[in-house]
Amino acid sequence: MWKTPEFLKNQLLKQYGSELTDEIEYGYLCRRPATLRVNTLKCSVPDAEAALSAAGIGFDRADFCKEAFIINGVRENALRELELYSDGKIYLQSLSSMIPPLVLAPSPADSILDMAAAPGGKTTQIAAMTDGAAAITACEKNKIRAERLRYNLQRQGAGRVSIIVCDARKLDSRFSFDKILLDAPCSGSGTVCPERCEFTEELYERSRKLQTELLKKALSLLRPGKRMVYSTCSILRNENEGVLKDVLPSAGGKIIPIPENAFAGVPKLPTEISGTLCIRPNELYEGFFVASIEKI
Repeated sequence: MWKTPEFLKNQLLKQYGSELTDEIEYGYLCRRPATLRVNTLKCSVPDAEAALSAAGIGFDRADFCKEAFIINGVRENALRELELYSDGKIYLQSLSSMIPPLVLAPSPADSILDMAAAPGGKTTQIAAMTDGAAAITACEKNKIRAERLRYNLQRQGAGRVSIIVCDARKLDSRFSFDKILLDAPCSGSGTVCPERCEFTEELYERSRKLQTELLKKALSLLRPGKRMVYSTCSILRNENEGVLKDVLPSAGGKIIPIPENAFAGVPKLPTEISGTLCIRPNELYEGFFVASIEKI
């Protein structure tokens, strides 16, 4: 039987105690249903509902996002056979990963940076949220992943996105943005499962340095008085609150609390910084951390 990696379990016990660790481990073992986001650049929510129903596919709706669908009875492969998918009218995306763009709350007039954009789920979500009007810069350092990003942007009809193939830490300091999404590379401690367990102690230790450097760079590019979102798919404080505590005081950022009722029904874990959100993995959600930050 699969077990949580020993180092990870020790970190969870130290941070959350045995009761919450048991709940997290149960979440690791859950096989979540397929979930998707309707791409409103190409399709309305009622039209997507009608197309799914016509294909005999049942679904529920996520309370926190009207475009989010929870699919009943079929897996991702069946959804990829639909014209809805091939036409770019839906995007297969986990529920948790839809939350950072919602917290970012982009508007059509914004200049927006997605610092680690591939494969493009959050980038295309931001484009849809702004009706395709916002000027978005998507950064991805890996050339192969950047091509996948480009493909997804084209299929989703996200036309006002400029791709920069480079390490976001090396972006020219002359850039400045109204909104920044930093979904930082991490240990993946929130998305561990028997089928995909990439968590290692070495990755965990290495991630903190990268996250710190990326957050410092993000705040240097963010215009004063404007906001960014820092998120990871980790539930370990060292990669989340620890990074924020190290960076924000000297880099000129402050936490803007996410309203407690903003994501009712989403399972949460306790956080050390009030107003940040840590999602507990369960039957529907992967583990995720989200913080909203304003440049002072």
